[in-house]
Amino acid sequence: MSAALLVRALRDPASVAGLDASGWNGLIAAARAERLIGTLAFRLDGVTVPSALTPILSDARLDAAREARQALWEADRAAQALGALGVRVVLLKGTAYAAAGLKAGQGRFIGDLDILVPVEAMAAVEQALIAAGWEWVKDDPYDDAYYRQWMHELPPMIHATRDRMIDVHHTILPLTARQTPDAAAMIADAVPVEDGLFVLSPEDRVVHAVAHMLADGDLQGGLRNLWDIHHLLADTDPDILATRAARHGLTPHVRQAQRLAAALYGPGARLTLWDRLIRARLLARDGWGRETRKALVFAFFLRSHWLRMPPLMLARHLWTKWRKGHRPQ
Repeated sequence: MSAALLVRALRDPASVAGLDASGWNGLIAAARAERLIGTLAFRLDGVTVPSALTPILSDARLDAAREARQALWEADRAAQALGALGVRVVLLKGTAYAAAGLKAGQGRFIGDLDILVPVEAMAAVEQALIAAGWEWVKDDPYDDAYYRQWMHELPPMIHATRDRMIDVHHTILPLTARQTPDAAAMIADAVPVEDGLFVLSPEDRVVHAVAHMLADGDLQGGLRNLWDIHHLLADTDPDILATRAARHGLTPHVRQAQRLAAALYGPGARLTLWDRLIRARLLARDGWGRETRKALVFAFFLRSHWLRMPPLMLARHLWTKWRKGHRPQ
């Protein structure tokens, strides 16, 4: 199982010493599939690897540094576009980790720019971004209405000339989700970084990463998310984290993430049956980095939709998307 090799290498870089050619192929394939190749490259810096791997890992470190620069520049452009509004713009996910210089950001793949702004400022933020060159990615009226009525963010936008996407959030989970995090408290307690931008407090960073991994998604990219959580936990005060998790209604999810992070990347932990199912989903890759356990993967895909909305709404939404040609990958 290549994902298990990846987890072991991230936890203990010296473990790669015993890999043969097949093992190295599986490790690199899994790292690419999980978008952890840059992270792995930094973890293996200084470790003896086969000569054929040296340029691959070197390129991955260079790519990660380039992505971080691009992400920070895009954050700067968003700050410039929104500066006149006088609202807090809170960076989320990979861009936030890069801006704050966190270990979780080292080598991390950074895709879209994710920001969190007060819900009452959403209309003004939308118009300011459009005026600064961002435009809509989706032109489907159903998708647009769905995002605006039920989701925790605007429909995705992309800059017309830089070709970079931005996701504008007003909270961290869909409005139809069972949990209702206190986004206003997250914004109020955010920490300034630079250029008028903010990042979440250390404890809220964990809560957000956990919500994204365990209370919303289908665990695609879960090994990367759990690696983030593993490092973010080190910066928290356990008592404050417990208080914030309770305030945001995510205490069981935070506790589960702590167990999973300890089990996969840390000293170990006793896992529940549900924890073990999630671990099985996270490690579902063969020696070529391809997903295995298709039934389990599909079950988590359905679960992600179940978590997001009530049954009747879910059935209507899935039927509408199916008629439009959408199929789970």
